Amino acid sequence: MLNAVIYISMFMFGISLLLNFYRLLRGPDAVDRILALDTLYINGLALLLVFGVLLNSRLFFEAALLIALFGFFSTVVLCKYLLRGDIIE
Repeated sequence: MLNAVIYISMFMFGISLLLNFYRLLRGPDAVDRILALDTLYINGLALLLVFGVLLNSRLFFEAALLIALFGFFSTVVLCKYLLRGDIIE
């Protein structure tokens, strides 16, 4: 039963990744593209965690922490660039 739920959730996260990637490419504004990128890495992170639960491996959880760290910093840097026009003050 748990395996069926894991496969269904992986399928749903895969669909959400495709929809986020579409919004990233077709976003009408830079802010929409940044939000799509932020949501893209969060959904990728969730897909990686579910795959780690399926394989019962700790390596995927460590990779998820790295993705979360880089995703957060990239979102902060891109938002700061949009607000001020530069990254380093």
